[in-house]
Amino acid sequence: MTSKEEFIEIYQSNIHREGADKLLEYLCSATSDFFTAPASTRFHGSYAGGLVEHSINVYDCLQDYLARPRVQELYGLEFDAETVAVVSLLHDLCKVNCYHESMRNVKDKEGRWTQVPYYEFDDALPYGHGEKSVYIITGFMRLTREEAFAIRYHMGFSEDGNKQNVGKTFEMYPLSFALHMADMEATYFLEGR
Repeated sequence: MTSKEEFIEIYQSNIHREGADKLLEYLCSATSDFFTAPASTRFHGSYAGGLVEHSINVYDCLQDYLARPRVQELYGLEFDAETVAVVSLLHDLCKVNCYHESMRNVKDKEGRWTQVPYYEFDDALPYGHGEKSVYIITGFMRLTREEAFAIRYHMGFSEDGNKQNVGKTFEMYPLSFALHMADMEATYFLEGR
């Protein structure tokens, strides 16, 4: 099964709210590069298809985090399958259509200049990171407040902006912290260089 097929299977099995079909239709359309885009320019998933793989990895990591006895029993965190799928699979929609393949000159082992492909980041809708993902999603379907805050603050304290908002959001909406942890686990442990 390809990453695209796996993503679609998880999406269609779990996300059933009004507008979900239109969002998936957009992601699969020629106007979106979601299934071929990298997840970053140089770091995790910096290859074609890296974004969809990252999204699936975050989904798996979030499910594992939420299944921990401590998380369930001590913290009392419990979210339905749809919410888990929505926040993890869609948290990085802000990256759709932002990466463009280009060429750059680098020296090879013998000291000769050679051209190699790389990704450039060019955001035609510079609306931030998490907030842009929320904006895109809500153009198709509604999010709960907790889902919106989780997606908006999934970058945690590395996000630009008011750091006090991050801590306050983690306290008010624990799904934000859980998604952040899943995103970091996927990024640094599953997809590291």
